[in-house]
Amino acid sequence: MASSTTAAAKAVSTLARRIASTGLHEAQGQQAKTFMAAAAAAPKALTLPDLAYGYGELEPVISGEIMEIHHKKHHQAYITNFNVAMGKLVEAEAKGDVSAMIALQPALRFNGGGHLNHSIFWKNLAPPKAGGGVPPIGALAQAIESQFGSLAGLQDTMSAQSVAVQGSGWGWLGVDKKMKRLAIVALPNQDPLEATTGLVPLVGIDVWEHAYYLQYKNVRPDYVKAIWKVVNWKDAEARFAAAMSS
Repeated sequence: MASSTTAAAKAVSTLARRIASTGLHEAQGQQAKTFMAAAAAAPKALTLPDLAYGYGELEPVISGEIMEIHHKKHHQAYITNFNVAMGKLVEAEAKGDVSAMIALQPALRFNGGGHLNHSIFWKNLAPPKAGGGVPPIGALAQAIESQFGSLAGLQDTMSAQSVAVQGSGWGWLGVDKKMKRLAIVALPNQDPLEATTGLVPLVGIDVWEHAYYLQYKNVRPDYVKAIWKVVNWKDAEARFAAAMSS
């Protein structure tokens, strides 16, 4: 799990030591108080979420080695880098440094998106013994049939768009809450679906090479075809119901 100590907290501690050792005058002390108040109001550090299954439980679709590296190394890296960027943002906001705040946005988007996307992805998967691959039922199944003709039709469309992503990115099944319709979208890098398009994410397919290369090499279509065997449609049903009721 990631440390709960944020870069912002470290910055506050450093600043407090400086105040104590240098005896800053009143104006500087007020600036320090402003910074410390902003840091205190900053979000808590992100931490790596636990998985609901063991690393090897998605085999043979996804190897245990891939899952462990993907979760412990790649997802953790997004969390670590996001926490660092947030600490810098708190400091920049306290200083009123607009240029620095703007410069931090790409790091926040990339790493924050990486955390959001992966947090959904882990829940979108389940071992076959826990329901992975079992087709959806209820309202989501009806919506899929209405728009795509069948679950197979949805899978074909989403697979094609996911495979076609140039470089790294994600294929998404989302729902437009206002239009009450499903949508399939492919996004580059770690762009988060809802923040980018307004669609609520239901199912995501990670097509970064780190998600499959050790097992499938450069044959992305085989990985995308196989992953449907462990998609947790129960999770997607819950997300769909929550989106439609909000």
